[in-house]
Amino acid sequence: MRAALDEARKGWGKTHPQPMIGVVLVEKGKIVASEYVDRSGARSPEATLLENLGRLPSKTANLFLTLEPGPSSNRLESGVKAILESGLKNVFIGAGDPVLEQENKGADALKEAGLKVERRILIEDCTDLNLIFNHWVKHQSPVLAAKSATTMDGKIACRTGESKWITGEASRQNVMCWRRLFPAIGVGAGTLIEDDPRLTSRIDGEEEWCGVRFVMDGLLRTAMERFLPSIYTDDFRDNTIVVTTDAAGTGYIRRLETEGVNVWVLPTANMKVPFPDFRKKCYDVGITGIYFEGGSKLTSEMLQMRELDYHFNYRAPLLLGDDKAVPVYRGMRIEKLSQAIRLENVRHESFGDDQMVRGHVSYPSRLDVDETVFSND
Repeated sequence: MRAALDEARKGWGKTHPQPMIGVVLVEKGKIVASEYVDRSGARSPEATLLENLGRLPSKTANLFLTLEPGPSSNRLESGVKAILESGLKNVFIGAGDPVLEQENKGADALKEAGLKVERRILIEDCTDLNLIFNHWVKHQSPVLAAKSATTMDGKIACRTGESKWITGEASRQNVMCWRRLFPAIGVGAGTLIEDDPRLTSRIDGEEEWCGVRFVMDGLLRTAMERFLPSIYTDDFRDNTIVVTTDAAGTGYIRRLETEGVNVWVLPTANMKVPFPDFRKKCYDVGITGIYFEGGSKLTSEMLQMRELDYHFNYRAPLLLGDDKAVPVYRGMRIEKLSQAIRLENVRHESFGDDQMVRGHVSYPSRLDVDETVFSND
C-alpha cells in the first residue's frame, strides 16, 4: 500500500476536484504494474492499469487501491467493472468512500462477486492524502486551511516587527509543497502590504507554479498605495482575485481591473469580508480548497468566526519570552481548557530543527471572544 500511496502522490495538486488515487498490482511479491490519477477527469486508474497490462493478471495477484472505487470518485461502475472483468480475486483497499452514505459500496460490490477484499490498509495515510477532496464531497464546501510559523511561545515576530526567518529553509520548502497541493492561496491585506509575497509554489527542480491567489481586503487598502503589490502586476496577475466588500471605493476596483486583476465584491454590514459568502462563491466556481498564509489578524478572525477548517503550525526552537512580541493567536477568552480550540486527526512532521503539527480544527460548543480586539481592527 505504501507503493500505491507513492504512486498517488504523483498527482499532487493536479487532480482537483477529483481525488489523488494510486493503484498497484503485485504478483509473486513483486510490483508488475502501477497507475495513478494524473489530472481531473481522468478515467479510473484501475481500468487504465489493467488495460495497459496487456494480459490478464495471475490468479494469485493482489491489487492495492488507496481509495475505494465508490460513487464520490465516480468509479463505482468503471472501477468495479474493470476489476471484475480482469478475473482478480484479491483486492486491498486503503480509505473508503469519504461520504458516509456511500462508504463500502464499491468494496461490497466486489465481495458480492466473490472477491476477497481487505479494507482499511494504512487508512490514516490514505485518508490524509485527500484532505481537500474529502472535505469537498462531505460538506459541499471548500476547505479553508491556514499556515502559521511561530516560536516556541507562539510568536510570529519580535516587538520590532522582525519576522524573517523564524522557521528554517526545510520548513519553508514544505510550505511550497502545500502551496502546490491547494488550488488557491490566500492572504490578508496587512500581510500583502507588509511583505509583498509572490504566493507561488517554488519547489527545487520544478517550474514555478501559480494557482488562484486570493487577497482578503474589505476596504481595498492594497489598492490605495502609489505602487501596487507585485501580485497585481506580475505575469500571474490574472490568477489574482481580490475579495472585497461593497464598502470599498469603486475607483480602486477599476484600478485593479485595469491591471487585469479580478475583484469579487461581497455585500457586508461591517466592512469585513463575509466568509460564508466567500465559501459559497468558491464552491460555485469549483475552488475546492484555500491555503491561507495570513498574519495574526486574519488567522484569529477565522478562528473567532469558526471559519478555519484545517491548520498547519510550524514551530521553531526559538523562545522570545516577550509580552510585546507579536502573537499568532489573539482575541479569545478561554477560562477553561474544555473551551479551547483543538486539532483532530493530528499529524506530526519534523523539518530540520523545526516541528510541524497539522490537523482538522475542532471548536468547543462555546467560544468566547474579546469583541474589542476584533472591533478595533
